[in-house]
Amino acid sequence: MTTMYDVIVIGGGPAGINAAIAAGRQQMKTLIIERYGFLGGMSTAALVYPWMTFHNSQGDQVIKGIAQEIVERLMEHGGSPGHLRDTIGFVYSVTPYHPEIYKVLAFEMLREANVDVLLHSYVDEVETDGDRIQSVSVTGKSGRRKLTAKVFIDSSGDADVAYLAGAPTVKGRESDNRTQPLTMKFRMRSVDTEKIKAYIKAHPEHFYEKTLVDRLDELPLTAVQGFYPQWEAANLPINRDQVLFFIGPEKDEVLVNMSRVQGYDGTKTEDLTLGEYEGRKQVLMIAEFLQKHIPGFEQASISNVGTQIGIRETRRIIGQYTLTKDDVVHARKFDDVIAKSGYPIDIHDPTKKGLQVAFVSGDGTFDIPYRCLVPQKISNLLAAGRCISTTHEAFATTRLTPSAMATGQAAGTAAALAIREGISPGEVNINVLQDQLRKDNVVL
Repeated sequence: MTTMYDVIVIGGGPAGINAAIAAGRQQMKTLIIERYGFLGGMSTAALVYPWMTFHNSQGDQVIKGIAQEIVERLMEHGGSPGHLRDTIGFVYSVTPYHPEIYKVLAFEMLREANVDVLLHSYVDEVETDGDRIQSVSVTGKSGRRKLTAKVFIDSSGDADVAYLAGAPTVKGRESDNRTQPLTMKFRMRSVDTEKIKAYIKAHPEHFYEKTLVDRLDELPLTAVQGFYPQWEAANLPINRDQVLFFIGPEKDEVLVNMSRVQGYDGTKTEDLTLGEYEGRKQVLMIAEFLQKHIPGFEQASISNVGTQIGIRETRRIIGQYTLTKDDVVHARKFDDVIAKSGYPIDIHDPTKKGLQVAFVSGDGTFDIPYRCLVPQKISNLLAAGRCISTTHEAFATTRLTPSAMATGQAAGTAAALAIREGISPGEVNINVLQDQLRKDNVVL
C-alpha cells in the first residue's frame, strides 16, 4: 500500500463502499479506510436491516446503479431474496440481506475495482493548507501513517473528516442540537412467523394502520409494527410506543428494532459508552417481553446483538445547498440531481415516544442535489451518506441506506471527474456527471 492516492474514502459503510467502487471503476487510485475489521458500516456493525427502500410509494424503482448491482450479486450468492413488499405498508419495499455475505461481497467488489482496503484503521487528524486537505493521519495496530490524496470523500457517517478539516458542520435538530435516539438492534431465532401472521390476521386493529393484512396469504411476511396492547400493558422503561421487527435473513429469525436510547451524543466517547450499556440492558428487557407476551416468540432466543449501538444522527456538513423538509414532502426536482429517493421523513423523536412522519407527495420521489455533497470552505472534499447537507427533518429520509448508497456512487464518480479535469469537485460540470451516472444505470 502506498501513501499517495487519487481518492481516499473515509468510512467503509454502504456510502463509502459505493463511492470507492465508483472511483475505482473510473481508474482512480483509490483507498477506503474503515475502523472495524469488516465493511458494511451500520448495516453490519449495528445490524441495520433490511435496506429501505429502493422504490417510491407507487412502486417505481428510483435507486439503482451500484446499489442495485450489489443486491443482484447478493441474490446470486444466496444473500438476498431481492426487493420484497413491506408488509407494514410504511414503504413500498424492503430488501433483506445476509450481513456476512454482504461483508465479503463488498470486499470482493472493491478489489475488482482495484481499490485498496485498509481495515482496523481510524482517521484522527486532518492536515489542511488553505482550502485544501493535504493529508489524513490514520491510527491502527501498525501505528500512525499519513496518507495523501487529490480528493477525499467523507462517508464516516459523522462528518468526522469535514469537522477535523474545519468545514462548517451542524449537529442534530436546529433548535437544540438534540439528535435522534440511538438503538441497539438484535436478532432472535426459533421464531414462529406463521403464528405471528395468524395473529395479525385475527387482530388487525393491533397493528399499524397500513399493514397489508389482506395480502398476507400471498406475500411473505417481511415486517411487523404494532402489538400495541401488549406493549402498553408491559409498561417497560423504554420510551417508545410499539413493537417493531423484521423477518430474516433466516425463516425463523427476526431483527428487533425496539430499543430507544435517548439523550446521548454519538460524537462523544463518554456518551457512547453509557449508551452501549443502556442499549444492551434494553435488549435483555425486550427479549424477555417478546418471549412472554408476543405470539410466536415462546421458543425464541437472542442469537446476535449489534457490535455497536446504532447511530441515527450526529453531524452533517453545511453544503452548497441544504435539503429541506419542503423539498422532500413536495417531491422537489433539482437541475443538479444526482440521486433520488422515495423514503418518507421518519423522525424518531429525540426526547419523546413517537415518530414524526411526513410522506412524499406528487410522484412520490424527491431529488438529492449534487450541491448537498459539496461542503463549504474545503475544496477537495465531498460528503456521502448520512453526513450530506440537509436539515434535521430532511435528514430523516436521506439517512436511509439506499439513499446513502446512491450519494456514495455520485461522490465517487464526481471525484474521478474532478481529478481527470484538474478541477475541484465543486467545479464539476453537472451535465457530464449526470451523463456518467446515467451510463452507470443511476435513475435521475
